[in-house]
Amino acid sequence: MRQEKPAVAKDAGEAGIEEKVSDILAMQDATSTSGQHNLASLAYKAVSDMIRHRRLKGGQVIVEAKLAEALGISRTPLREALQRLEGEGSVRKGDGRNYVVRRVDIGEYLQSLRLRLLIEPEAAVLAIPNIPRRQLIAVRREINDLLDATAYHTDAHWVSDDNLHNLIIDYCANAVMAKVLRELRATTRLFEIDRLKDRLKPDSTEHLFIIDALERGDLQQTRLAVAGHVESLISFAREQLE
Repeated sequence: MRQEKPAVAKDAGEAGIEEKVSDILAMQDATSTSGQHNLASLAYKAVSDMIRHRRLKGGQVIVEAKLAEALGISRTPLREALQRLEGEGSVRKGDGRNYVVRRVDIGEYLQSLRLRLLIEPEAAVLAIPNIPRRQLIAVRREINDLLDATAYHTDAHWVSDDNLHNLIIDYCANAVMAKVLRELRATTRLFEIDRLKDRLKPDSTEHLFIIDALERGDLQQTRLAVAGHVESLISFAREQLE
C-alpha cells in the first residue's frame, strides 16, 4: 500500500495549486511512458503555479527531494519539469545539482521589454495571415470576461495574457523570433508577478486594441498597438521606481 504523502499547506488564493497536486497524486500509480509524461506535465504546472504565487520565490533554491515529497511524486518527473522550466528561463542551475528560481531585477526587466519592443510588433505583423479567426474571437471573449468579472483572479489574468501573446509567437512563422520572444516573456513575467493586479485594466484594454488590429489585418495599426502595449509596461515599471 502506498504511504500517504504529507498535505500541502493551503495559501489564500492558491486552490489551483492544490488541484494540480491532487491531479498528480491521482496519477501516482501510472507506470506507462504516457503516464510518466503526464506526471511530468502536471509537475510542471504545479511548480509554475508555485513560482507565480511566490511559494517559490526569486533566488530560492529548489530542493528536489522535499518538493517531490510535497507533490507526492518521484524525483524523475519533477526533474523533467524543472528542465522544462529551465529551458523557458524560469529556473536556472545553481551551485551543485539544485535548481534556483530566477530572480529578475528592474534592469533586466526593462532591457527585456526594450528588446520585445523591437521584435514583437514585427512578429505580430508576420502572424496576421496565419492566426485562425476563431482563436482571435476566443481570446477577445476571454479578455471581455476578465474585465466583466466581479473579483480579480490572478490565474485568469495569466491565461488571458498568455493566450494573446502566444497567438503572435505561435503564428509569426519565424522560429528564431518565436524562441527569443518566449524567453523574453519568461523573464518579464518573473518580474511582473507582484504587480500583476494593477495591470488588469491597462493590459486588457491594450490587448483588445491588438485584437482589433489583427482582425482587420491592419499592418500599421498592429505594429502601433503592440508597441504601445510594451511601451505601457515600460512606463508602468518606471512609475513604480519614483
